[in-house]
Order: sequence, then structure tokens, then C-alpha cells
Amino acid sequence: MPDSAPLSMPFNPAGIELDRRQGLSRQLYQALRQRVLDGRLASGTRLPASRDLAAALGISRNSVVRAYDQLYAEGFIEGRVGDGTYVAQLVPAAVQPKKLCTKLSTGFSTGLPTALSTNWLDLPVVSSSKVIHSGGFSRIESNHLPRPPSGPPRAFRVGVPAFDLFPFDVWAKLNAAFWRKPDLEQLCYGDPSGDPRLRAMIAAYLRSSRGMQCSAEQIVITSGAQQGISLCAQLLVEPGDSVAIENPGYRAAGHAFAVAGARLQGVAVDAEGMDCSALAASGDCRVAYVTPSHQYPTGVVMSLARRLELLAWAERSQAWIVEDDYDGEYRYTGAPLAPLAALDRQGRVLYVGTFGKVAFPALRLGYLVLPPALVDAFSQRRAVDVRHSEVSTQAVMAEFMAAGHFQRHIRRMRRAALSRRNTLLDGWPREIEGVGELPAVSAGLHLTVAVDGLERERQLVEQAACVEVEINALSSYWLPDSSTPADQRAGLVLGFAAVPETAIKAALIRLRQAWRA
Repeated sequence: MPDSAPLSMPFNPAGIELDRRQGLSRQLYQALRQRVLDGRLASGTRLPASRDLAAALGISRNSVVRAYDQLYAEGFIEGRVGDGTYVAQLVPAAVQPKKLCTKLSTGFSTGLPTALSTNWLDLPVVSSSKVIHSGGFSRIESNHLPRPPSGPPRAFRVGVPAFDLFPFDVWAKLNAAFWRKPDLEQLCYGDPSGDPRLRAMIAAYLRSSRGMQCSAEQIVITSGAQQGISLCAQLLVEPGDSVAIENPGYRAAGHAFAVAGARLQGVAVDAEGMDCSALAASGDCRVAYVTPSHQYPTGVVMSLARRLELLAWAERSQAWIVEDDYDGEYRYTGAPLAPLAALDRQGRVLYVGTFGKVAFPALRLGYLVLPPALVDAFSQRRAVDVRHSEVSTQAVMAEFMAAGHFQRHIRRMRRAALSRRNTLLDGWPREIEGVGELPAVSAGLHLTVAVDGLERERQLVEQAACVEVEINALSSYWLPDSSTPADQRAGLVLGFAAVPETAIKAALIRLRQAWRA
């Protein structure tokens, strides 16, 4: 044996307990591997011959041989010709077992099997800030998305459509038909822009229902609207660029731009939508994010004059407009309004659409309608993240639209949302201290009512939660550094489409009792 080789150490099989109701070779392999990793079996320890270890443990020699073979294959042990089996030299001899364990935990713990977790839980937890060496981590820490509410929908959850009315039987049949005889070409790696047929169906739908003169080639399929917004943030913004967002507004969009390194400029919203004069005065903004069809969360519909003013700003500033049309299908007086993208003649608007507010959020299916010059860049960027969208959902949605189910479902959903809105308006508790009058609601899936002060807002939200009614505080939609006085940011945001009319009525009874008590 060379002088540098470690000294042979005795091996004691005591303490290895095997459950004879389970695979013995696997248990022995895990027990020996664990002892090597935590230092109880140091490098250079000589292991017993397979016959001797089998006799000591009272198991068959074949079980020991299989365990040794696996340890050999993974490099934990090594054979020396004419001298037996030894624990391999995993790290330099000067490294003590405790240091070995710590090193493995900090560098490789995420790749180790679950079977090792029991004895590793006591090791120090490495902070993610020490692993992610970039300024992006601090931006993520302060701009992450909160977890969505858990459990089944209840009144008055925001952002949830009446998906209890979705034709799941039709969807199931279309899904089964796809998988019974799938096109083998569709099961290969696909176009990162998305399924061609679905893109064509979306383009046809937008042309007929929203007045958008777009083609299938301008559409990139995404995993929901949030991914579409995130792609816009990644490709349109350099760190340090200013991005204008509505204030109050959809904070998740602001988070996406902030994580990309943007400086958020909150722009006030008035009765006509984003204040374009304030936008122009806010500085050199590269992007403006807006929800013109139904401002989130105030519910304001952007006027035509303001839309044209916003487009003129984008052309003058050579800036981009990200239009989030998250619930544009829900219009209760007349046809849905034409989006900004339908008025755009300079290729400055990126349109974000989603199926989540028409079908159900868990579908995770959305799309971008892009100016032609941006399509390749967005498609290539998305391919780096996910290669392409899941195949069957796209194919089934394309067939769902082609067969006419989608348009019928939208009409059904619009009628249901209108009925549920009316139930809320009719049963809303009147003359509650500090609560303003309900607004007229001509679009969307939620409404916002003013409240006198943040303290009263907090009381009302907490009292509602005590009777299992979900109400969002309007103050949470404002940027932290907003110049608007704090008490003027107070209000209640209520979704009215998540549950049927009977559940809305029951919730209103509980709410009335809680608030008047």
C-alpha cells in the first residue's frame, strides 16, 4: 500500500437495522452511504467481505453484493486487488468528517435523495442571498408575488371568474380525443411562439370581437398574463429605466418590471384613466403599463380622448405601451370596447390577453399580440425559459374555439357575471359608517368602494374576514412611496363573479351583521 494511502479503520456493523418487510439491499446501501457522507465511515475504512457482513446482519450474501455494487457504481467505495473493499477517498484527508458534511450540505444538498434528509436537517441553513450573487436577488426579495388565497372560491374574492360554469364535460371530451390519437408531430419540440392553430384562432377572435387587425404571426402564447407581462419587462427594460404604472394599480405587473431593474413611476388615475399629463411630466419613461378597458383596481374605463393622448405620448417619446386586457370580455352595456392595440398605428402597443378570466385561472394560458418587429425576440426569449408551451392544452383550446364553444361560453360567463354583479349591488349593506356609495359598474369582474381612512378600512376588512368574507384593501394596491395622502388611499375591492348568487346573498347577510355589530 502506498505511504499516502489512509490507514485501514475497523468497521462495526452494529447500529445497522434493517426492516425485513422492505428491500434489504436498498436499505443496506442507504445505511452505508449515509455513514460515508456523515463521516462515521471515514475514507480508507476497510469494509467486511460480503459473506462476513451478510452473516453479521443475518441477511443473504446477494443482498450485500447488490448494495456494494451500487456503492461501487456511485463511487462511495473502491476495491483494491487482493486487499478487499475500502471507503473511497472522497475529499482530501485533511478535511475532517464534520467539514465534509457541511461542505456537502452547502454545495450539493438540493441534489441528494430524500432518504438522507433526516440527519441533514440539523445542519446550518445557507441563506439564498449567499447563493444568488446578483442585484436581482434583492429586487426579488422586495418585489415577490404574495401567495394567492387558498381554498375554494368564496365571496368576494378578486380576480376569479365564474368557473363553476365552465363546460368541463366538453373540455374533457376534447382532451380525450386529442390523446386518443395525437399527431406525432405535435409531441415533438414545438414552436416557442405556440401552437399555430391556436394562434390563428386567437387572431380570428380578436379581429371579430375586439376590432384588432392582427395576424397569427403576431401572437406568442404564454403561461398566463403574468408571464406575458414578465416577458415585456425582460425585453423592453434595461436596469435603471423608468416605467410608468397606474397608481393604484396591479402590483404584480409593477413587481415584474421592478425585478427587471426598472424604476417604477406611479402615475395617478382619474375618472378617465391614467393621467397622461402627469405621465408626460414624470420624466423619460420607456414603458407605460395600463389596464384601459377596466382599470385595476378602481374600475375606471379609459376614455377615447385619453387613449389617443396615451398613443400620442408613446409615438412622441418612442416608448412602449403594455396593455393588459385581463377582463375586457366583460362589458355590460353594449359591445366590449376596442382595445388600445386596435387604435395603434405606429406599432407601439403590446397587448396582453388571458384565458384565465374566461375559463379558469389554473389553465395558465395567455397570449401576447406584438408589433411584428418584436415577435422573433419575444419568441426566442420565451424559448430560453420554457422551450414551448404545454401541447395538449393549446390543442384542446384551439378545438374548443374552432367548434364555437368559446364564444358560447363567453356569452354565458357575461350573463352570469352580470347577474352576480346585480345580486351584490341589490344586497349591499347601506349606511355603513365610513363606507361610500357603490359605483356604477359597467365592466369587469370587481368593483371598488371608497372608505373614510385607513383605520376604518382595516376594521372593515378584518370584520369581513371573521365571517369568512374576502375583501381586499384598496390601500394595498398603491406604491409605497405614493404622494397621495394615506387616508385617501383607503377603500374596499370586491370581486363579484367567483361564487353563485345564493353564496353572495349569504355572504352579504353575514357582512351586514358583522359591520353593524
